[in-house]
Amino acid sequence: MGKKIKILSGWSAPGGSTVAFINLCNLFNERGHDCTFYGPHEWHLDKCKAGHLSECPISFNAEEGENLIVHYLKFPPNLPPQNKVILACHEKDVFPVKEQTPFWTDIVYVSNSQMFWQGVPGKVIPNVVSPLSPTKNPVLGVAGVIGSIDENKQTHLSIERALKDGYNKVVLYGKITDQPYYDAYVKKYVDEDKAVVKWQDHKQTMYDSLSKVYHSSRSETFNFVKAECEKTETLYDGLDSAESGAEYWTNTEILKAWEELLDE
Repeated sequence: MGKKIKILSGWSAPGGSTVAFINLCNLFNERGHDCTFYGPHEWHLDKCKAGHLSECPISFNAEEGENLIVHYLKFPPNLPPQNKVILACHEKDVFPVKEQTPFWTDIVYVSNSQMFWQGVPGKVIPNVVSPLSPTKNPVLGVAGVIGSIDENKQTHLSIERALKDGYNKVVLYGKITDQPYYDAYVKKYVDEDKAVVKWQDHKQTMYDSLSKVYHSSRSETFNFVKAECEKTETLYDGLDSAESGAEYWTNTEILKAWEELLDE
């Protein structure tokens, strides 16, 4: 019999954690569970079984057997009795686990390096990578940078490395999440027509438009970009700092790990 699962996140706008939870929610439902992903933004709503966080019902009846997967939220320690309350942590310094008042029964991290950084024991279950196929008829001579445009991603370094390698223009597929950083380090390349900021909801279309992806992040807990480049057979040029050491599992392996944790 399938399980009833609610994913509650404090962030559901574009970003790695949102993509991860969309993929996980879809995987749960495809394999016979009843999972809904609730978040405060609207971007996730048409990509899986989803709802707005304000609409999320949390039952006080333990017999319903709900399982909560909670991300980037702070809850009181006296949550209503569920089967499981799992803290799903995708972050490092922006959500230090040691500083949170525990409300969970278990913690899930996305890589060993992230868990060691946090310093609080838990279980490591890698993210579900988006379903992608090898690129057909890739656009040649186009460099791209994928991810939020902010100080941690060091978007400007990726632009500079691509230009140094001979690319005339770099496509930035991401949202500007750090305006002061963008203004100081990235805007000049856009103004000089050496870079262009775009948004593309459809990942396959995004990778099909590129021949090479540059990644210069200072720190990653799970390198989605590298995994997606491998799936689409897109050339990947990443700095060592972007390596998280995360493992990439099959969907069956990921589902089994989650099911075993929910059954403990």
